[in-house]
Amino acid sequence: MATLLLQLVGPMQAWGVTSRFDERDSGLEPSKSGVIGLLCAALGRDRAEPVDDLAALRMGVRVDREGLLMRDYQTATGLLLASGKPDHKRTAISPRFYLADAAFLVGLEGSRTLLDTLQSALKQPVWPLSLGRKSMPPGKPVWLADGVRDTDLLTTLEQADYLTEPLQPHDIQPLRLMLEHPTEGAVRLDQPVAPFAQRRFGPRFVQSATLERRHAPDPTHA
Repeated sequence: MATLLLQLVGPMQAWGVTSRFDERDSGLEPSKSGVIGLLCAALGRDRAEPVDDLAALRMGVRVDREGLLMRDYQTATGLLLASGKPDHKRTAISPRFYLADAAFLVGLEGSRTLLDTLQSALKQPVWPLSLGRKSMPPGKPVWLADGVRDTDLLTTLEQADYLTEPLQPHDIQPLRLMLEHPTEGAVRLDQPVAPFAQRRFGPRFVQSATLERRHAPDPTHA
């Protein structure tokens, strides 16, 4: 087994899994369905195509910088009626939540062959990549130069360099880890069980842990 690393850094991210009607939510870290959607965009895979190979990957998230949960107040007029005609008399209010200034390191564990294919696609994506919503592009390239590693998911997330560094030693705080588990943990309803066009998602288990951040070397003692 090997692990593919993705850096998801940007001024705005949104990873909703329970959105209904006009309100759009966001979780505090990337959802598996959202990450697989990003990979599908890189591959140029249509929404009607199967995603079984990607859904079988085991996912983990290291939260290098907690985002600030924000709410955007939006309205929309001219929504389509059941007849297919626009309704210019109704204005819908649509609160939309998002994370500001967050940084996540996502690991996907699976076969080296598939992960190498995904790494190549991330370098030259067929369609534009976004962080949960099309209006939220990455602030940095999603792929890393050494993004595919021949180590397991936990080891890779523990050993990878940090996406952000604290300014002072006293700012160093433990990092949150969210690791997919086959049978134990909190339930997340973001496991794709059909092509995205069918909008069907099942449960998966996620265990939380903390990782003590390593101190950066002191240049005065080099």
